[in-house]
Amino acid sequence: MVKEILKNSIAPLLCVFLTFHTGLSQVSDRWQQHVDYKMEIDMDVKKHQYKGKQVLTYTNNSPDELKRVFYHLYFNAFQPGSQFDIRSRSLPDPDRRVKDRIFHLEEDEIGYIKVKSLLQDGKPVKFDHVGTILEVDLAEAIKPGGKTILEMEWDAQVPIQIRRSGWMSPEGVEFSMTQWYPKLSEYDYQGWHANPYIQREFHGVWGDFDVKITIDKAYMIGGTGYLQNPQQIGKGYEAPGTTVTQPESDKLTWHFKAPMVHDFAWAADPDFVHETAQVPGGPILHFIYQPSETVSKRWKQLIPLGVKTFKYLEETYGAYPYDQYTIIQGGDGGMEYPMATLMVGDRDLGGLYGTMTHEFVHNWFQSVLANNESLYGWMDEGFVEYVEEFAKSVIMKPNKNPIAGAYASYFNAVQFGYEEPMSTHADHYDSNRAYYVGSYAKGAVFLHQLSYIIGQETLDRGLKAFYKKWQFKHPNPNDFIRVMEIESGLELDWYKEYFVYTTKTVDYSVYKVEEVNSNVTRIILERKGLMPMPIDLKVTYTSGKSDMINIPLEMMRGAKESENDEDNFILADDWPWTYPVYSLVLPEKKKDIVSIEIDPSQRLADIDRSNNVYEKESE
Repeated sequence: MVKEILKNSIAPLLCVFLTFHTGLSQVSDRWQQHVDYKMEIDMDVKKHQYKGKQVLTYTNNSPDELKRVFYHLYFNAFQPGSQFDIRSRSLPDPDRRVKDRIFHLEEDEIGYIKVKSLLQDGKPVKFDHVGTILEVDLAEAIKPGGKTILEMEWDAQVPIQIRRSGWMSPEGVEFSMTQWYPKLSEYDYQGWHANPYIQREFHGVWGDFDVKITIDKAYMIGGTGYLQNPQQIGKGYEAPGTTVTQPESDKLTWHFKAPMVHDFAWAADPDFVHETAQVPGGPILHFIYQPSETVSKRWKQLIPLGVKTFKYLEETYGAYPYDQYTIIQGGDGGMEYPMATLMVGDRDLGGLYGTMTHEFVHNWFQSVLANNESLYGWMDEGFVEYVEEFAKSVIMKPNKNPIAGAYASYFNAVQFGYEEPMSTHADHYDSNRAYYVGSYAKGAVFLHQLSYIIGQETLDRGLKAFYKKWQFKHPNPNDFIRVMEIESGLELDWYKEYFVYTTKTVDYSVYKVEEVNSNVTRIILERKGLMPMPIDLKVTYTSGKSDMINIPLEMMRGAKESENDEDNFILADDWPWTYPVYSLVLPEKKKDIVSIEIDPSQRLADIDRSNNVYEKESE
């Protein structure tokens, strides 16, 4: 009887214990919050203003009880005296598109989002506008696994085009609507990410968007999501042979739905034209631009290149999970958003193609993987730059060293002393050029140099595995490195820790080549930099043959496989990272060695390559 009582008492406790620890397991596997947006906006195109309504269903999948929430109000950055304005006027190298323009805005040129009312499940809540953040004290805490409905009304004024968003772009596009709505801040395993909008990157909550935009009938819209009422819109969206039935009013409501995205962007102009192209086995591409003799010619040339590039990216890195993607002329350069991009349109074909390809690649890294760009910009921009350059080399013009420009930018930062760790928050770099190097250039070098460590085929396989495993989960640097460790069978945490979190540099040299006796040669290599790396050493002989000698780091716990069939691949003893020199003995006469070269592929980010080569003296 006692055993039975204990058994019946312990069972529920055991169940609670297991449930609790299962919850912990789910936390470690990265739960995701979820949002469902329903929004209606009514545009006043003459005043560049609109009224908005939003019903947001928020699901708290975290293990934490939430008593507050935060919204981003990005348009508030475009006001004199904003943090964005002050930061731009304080930087040593402000963005040429911004400089002091915000400071000189007139009342009808500024941007704002003013929340008029906010209800939680029908109850009023307290909220406060703090720059570009709306701070909200909830009426009732949202418990783990709970849902709440937040209903909001707001007024907004679209700023004149300065950075990304705005009316009247430099090319004359009327509305570039990005970061345009009150956007709930992300809450994840690191807590809230209610960062003020200073200038740079973004982070968002996965969810479904249902957006209705009412605007003057003359305007065409392109943006995130699938148009739900093409038969009312026309303008090339309707199916062939479909009768278009527009309302008699002067305005038209565009209805879009976008599943499982973390943002929603759109653009509108009365002069837009619309063309489409089908990616074989993939999405439909929509091209929306302002026609002119030169622009129309180049965009028509761009369309087939877009199809080829999108197909290449799907085959190389994994399937794009949506049925369409839209390329829209607008904004002030090129900026990525889920299912869409805004980019300048009046460029030569090479410039157009480069921008489009860059934004295409963002769909894999920013839209589907979506790491926190503010914290890990290099995992987005850097990886995108790497993939972009290889894609352009395949589709447009072959390039033996597609990442050479990124290496040059990184070396320049090291030489002139403005490099900062890649772990620096995007808004907190001391200069724009340091941000560019850390996020774009060094991020691309990070990947290309990783191919040197683990092999190009392994890296390619790892990138595909990373995309497949971490879709819709906001991966961080540890997640990426773990995938690469699994694919390569090597320990790689040291690489991430050195190259991401420090500014220590790689510098190796062929220190000495000496004859031990008439039949043996000793090669002494020196590690001059503070960052250790494995070494590829190519030895070429007077016979014309060559050896590729791979010297692994001991802490890698293994080595990459041969990459070059032309050379005889030799795996040498490990190099312990604390040893400043390494001695290698070859059973060859010194006079029979023509040259010895560290890193003939030039993927090693060696800051001084002048001492990487030994060449036989002419007799």
